[in-house]
Amino acid sequence: MSISDLAFKHAPIGICLLENRVIRSPNDAFAAMFQCDLAACKGRSIGDFYASEEDFATIGARVREAMETQGAYHDERIMRRLDGTLFWCRVRGKSLTPDQPFYCGVWTFADLSEERPVVQLTQREREVAILTCRGQTSKEIGLALDLSYRTVEEYRARLLKKFGARKLAELVAKLSGMPL
Repeated sequence: MSISDLAFKHAPIGICLLENRVIRSPNDAFAAMFQCDLAACKGRSIGDFYASEEDFATIGARVREAMETQGAYHDERIMRRLDGTLFWCRVRGKSLTPDQPFYCGVWTFADLSEERPVVQLTQREREVAILTCRGQTSKEIGLALDLSYRTVEEYRARLLKKFGARKLAELVAKLSGMPL
């Protein structure tokens, strides 16, 4: 085994090669993070590790758009281990075939569960939380998600309550795993 093969296999972060959103070559850390035997990871849809099918579709659309324009994508999102438990994950990817963004890409996955506990959120609450963490106003979030400003404010109020935050800044700190 070459040094580069050893580095890939034993990297301290989850890495995998995806072809058309199917796992072709995961490393040990990826398999451990998602609680999946290394051999059983190969050939699985990466969608098996998304929090929901809706997340797989909506995030996939965002990923495709970013890959087509920039060739790369990154976010922090809730993902699912094989046993069904949810956790926060930092995801970064780069397409090796920019003209066909999903054809072949390298992706990294970092488990953020120690810094950021999972609170049960609806799909829409997750979307509002992510855009809030990106510093978007309620009006900007409303435009991005085709919601009214007041509806976004209602989602934010629910998030404040679920996370036990008094103000938006405290909510963002809790969502981003920053010390309070």
